[in-house]
Amino acid sequence: MELIPESYHISPLGDSAILVDFGNKIEENINKEVLARTSQLKESLPDVKEVVSAYSSLAIYYDVVKWKKNLPKESVVFDRLKETIEQLLSQPLRVEAQEARQMKIPVCYEPEFAPDIHDLASANNITSEEVVSLHLSKTYRVYMLGFLPGFCYLGQVDEKIGMPRKTQPHPVAPGSVGIAGKQTGIYPLPSPGGWRIIGRTPLKLFDSCADQPALLRAGDNVQFFAITRNDFNDIQNSPILPEGT
Repeated sequence: MELIPESYHISPLGDSAILVDFGNKIEENINKEVLARTSQLKESLPDVKEVVSAYSSLAIYYDVVKWKKNLPKESVVFDRLKETIEQLLSQPLRVEAQEARQMKIPVCYEPEFAPDIHDLASANNITSEEVVSLHLSKTYRVYMLGFLPGFCYLGQVDEKIGMPRKTQPHPVAPGSVGIAGKQTGIYPLPSPGGWRIIGRTPLKLFDSCADQPALLRAGDNVQFFAITRNDFNDIQNSPILPEGT
């Protein structure tokens, strides 16, 4: 599959990073472009520390000292790097079609794990049971990881269960599944948070000791399925993930 370059804007991000923005919106095709270009720039740009993808943009963190050493004194690193990036992005990119991983995540929606489900239901004039049903009805794309190690931003939820985040953050337990705007996501670690918590998964989303610390990665597809309180305990206490994850 040949990837034709989308329109983009390049700007400095501090004194040792560059932001490439493909448009401020949640759109699957743009996100696919971002992920493909992230891989391309990692492989092609010299003296780069890291390339980090987001929903519709990517950040390039570079070694400013090494870049300066290889340029004439009067040259500006940003200008030269911007020129190099533009040359790379102008090229159609040949991307091998890869099937997205299909990840099934168990969630317990019982009240003790869903402190905000009633308020979200009331705000949208539906029942808590309808919130659960609508949340389970879609397969969600992992657009990016961020905020916390392993925190996944998934989109997009049915408009009937969309709701803005809280104005004040509250303590959130690891595994909590929340909604903010049109997004849903999973807290991998205990943290203050403002998302509307409607359930919790017993799975460990981030393990710093594992070869692949984050369970999910950008480009995955996620399907939630409901479990009981007893199922939650059984899975949490088992070293074996349930079938389909």
